[in-house]
Amino acid sequence: MKEHILFLTGKLARKSLERVMKSIQAEEFSYEIHTLPITVAALVTTDMILRQLDDARNADRIIIPGLCIGDLNKASETLGVPVERGPKDLKELPVFFGRGAQEPDLSSYNVRIFAEIVDAPDITIKAILEQAANYLADGADVIDIGCLPGKDFPHLEDTVKALVAEEYTVSIDSVDPEQLICGAQAGARYLLSLKESSLWVVDEVDALPILIPEQPEDIESLYRSIDILQDQGKPFIADSIVDPIHFGLVQSIVRYHKLRLDYPEIELMMGTGNLSELTEADTGGINSLLLGMMSELRINNLLTTQVSPHARRSVAEIDLARRIMFRAKEDHSLPKGYNSGLMSLHDRKPFPYDAEEVREISQQVKDLNFRIQVTKTGIHIYNRDGLFTATDPYELFNNLPLLKDNAPHAYYIGVELARAQIAWQLGKHYVQDEELDWGSAYKAYSNSGIDLQMSYKAESSTVKARKKRRRKKND
Repeated sequence: MKEHILFLTGKLARKSLERVMKSIQAEEFSYEIHTLPITVAALVTTDMILRQLDDARNADRIIIPGLCIGDLNKASETLGVPVERGPKDLKELPVFFGRGAQEPDLSSYNVRIFAEIVDAPDITIKAILEQAANYLADGADVIDIGCLPGKDFPHLEDTVKALVAEEYTVSIDSVDPEQLICGAQAGARYLLSLKESSLWVVDEVDALPILIPEQPEDIESLYRSIDILQDQGKPFIADSIVDPIHFGLVQSIVRYHKLRLDYPEIELMMGTGNLSELTEADTGGINSLLLGMMSELRINNLLTTQVSPHARRSVAEIDLARRIMFRAKEDHSLPKGYNSGLMSLHDRKPFPYDAEEVREISQQVKDLNFRIQVTKTGIHIYNRDGLFTATDPYELFNNLPLLKDNAPHAYYIGVELARAQIAWQLGKHYVQDEELDWGSAYKAYSNSGIDLQMSYKAESSTVKARKKRRRKKND
């Protein structure tokens, strides 16, 4: 027998839901749409659903609006069938049911991220541990302790020991062989960056060396170091160094290509900081491109920094990029359609509704509450008194007389219209009462790890003001 699915929605969304479900033309399941006695589907809660439904209406599964909050387990137990959230935008239901791109598995990757703490000699061990924790949370595999040339590092040994005690994998980056030896003896697993002239350090410690040329253009010195360690049967990683733009970038990429051709089986490293830190451009695209090159060249180790404020999300961007590139390569596919987290400024499908659909929805509204939507045409705000459209929020204010005597509501609408304007200007998907999604460029901090869709939002200023007016009226 076919699976029978019950869709729950609000009054405004019913027609759109009917249209989308009709377009799916599902043959493997039947369905029913049940409209709850609430206008906006996003305001539906699981408690409300349980008050309105005595049973599952002969459904095998219930799909509720994606923005619905509350306990799904409780709803499933009470109704006796699985209760699931659909997508936050009902126009994504075709994908939800497999009519389009499937949710890709991005759990695998083959690039090891070395995240460098560049100013380690100048900060405390406590500060180093805090930064290491942030790097780890963003996806780093190895915490690289950067040593500054000519700078004393009296707490180097204690730093490495403290990190190892917290079970971090540690690398040391220094031009001073004594610092490298000190770090390795304290527990560092990798040494950056050994040259031909300092190759003797390999005989003193067990840590794995990362080899670089004596000078970036001196590729022959790197080759000689590689040959020596290969003859000795010792493991290593080689890095031919990426140079900044206008200071040898293209030639440095050519060197990597030649290095891979000459040594097809060795492990390689690429450092991204000379581009992400030294180019005044958003780092998401830069890191994505470099990870694509690494994927083609089979470079499985990456060193990055987060020094410049504009590069402060590099580790998180690289973590996502390495997963996308791995999946795309496994699929013999372009790195497209896997995840939008590296498209921070623009969305591929920013405007799921057109102006005519918004007009149809607005004609169903019978209350004073304002709804806001964004289309290619501009920003739309509407309630029972009408639909108003503009590209500048200031042009809308005179059409919203209810706000003039309600400061909390005016503040709320102002915030939402500002978000809507940004979404329209950049081409981003806007959902009322939701923050804009900036992908990996922004780290959203939740309330102590609480699942926000399990908890109810605090009362808004508008609701509080309305309750206050009611109390005064009753008094």
